[in-house]
Amino acid sequence: MLFFLNEWFLATAGIVIVSVMILSRAIRIIMEYERGVLFRLGRCVGVRGPGLILIIPIVDRIVKVSLRTIVFDVPPQEVITKDNVTCTVNAVLYYRAVEPEKVVVNVERFHEATSQYAQTTLRSVAGQAELDELLSEREKLNKIIQKIVDEATDPWGIKVTAVEIKDVILPTDMQRAIARQAQAERDRRAIVIQADGEKQAAVKLAEATGILVAQEGAMTLRMLRTLSEVADSKSTTILFPLPMELRKLLPDLDKLQIHKEERPDTSEN
Repeated sequence: MLFFLNEWFLATAGIVIVSVMILSRAIRIIMEYERGVLFRLGRCVGVRGPGLILIIPIVDRIVKVSLRTIVFDVPPQEVITKDNVTCTVNAVLYYRAVEPEKVVVNVERFHEATSQYAQTTLRSVAGQAELDELLSEREKLNKIIQKIVDEATDPWGIKVTAVEIKDVILPTDMQRAIARQAQAERDRRAIVIQADGEKQAAVKLAEATGILVAQEGAMTLRMLRTLSEVADSKSTTILFPLPMELRKLLPDLDKLQIHKEERPDTSEN
């Protein structure tokens, strides 16, 4: 009797262990950000998840695919621009899997495939642009690269959401040339602004002169105002011209000056 109980216990324990092993291989948990591509006897039968799913051990195989956005830092690429300038360009790529079945079936190692295609596209697009365009019109180049990579990876079930060119590294001599060009442009703008200011000042002075000449006594008032402003300075000697209006008050001033100049000098006698 004891012998039969031991055999029954061993058989039950074996069945339990086998059942646990089968269940552990038959139960799969798919996270919310994942999907499982189910293969039955080598044939793709659909996408499962998220949550708890059951598969047939040995017969079924499931491949998990993450649906989260992947950020890939494109390594620096040496590029020769359209105007024959050698520079180094790097970028960042944002993409995600939108069709898990295509991601698994249509391409092997889709991360590596997408990153390699992004690198070659970056070199191609940057090589077709001039240096000024590469520095100032990055948004346009970003859209071109995104469109090309997105169209190429669409059969793989990949969606490229964004491409951003991060840095454009120039040779030292080219950096100095750009700095000289920028300095020359700033000097040109300063000269133009100064000339424009002088032109506006000349116009205003001409208008003020016309007003002062038209109004009798205005020049004298302006001279007195200037005299009061000069008096506030540290100068000890002040010279100012005689107003033209005073000549009307002294009509014989010129005659006296002429008579003084014609009077003979008798100091030697």
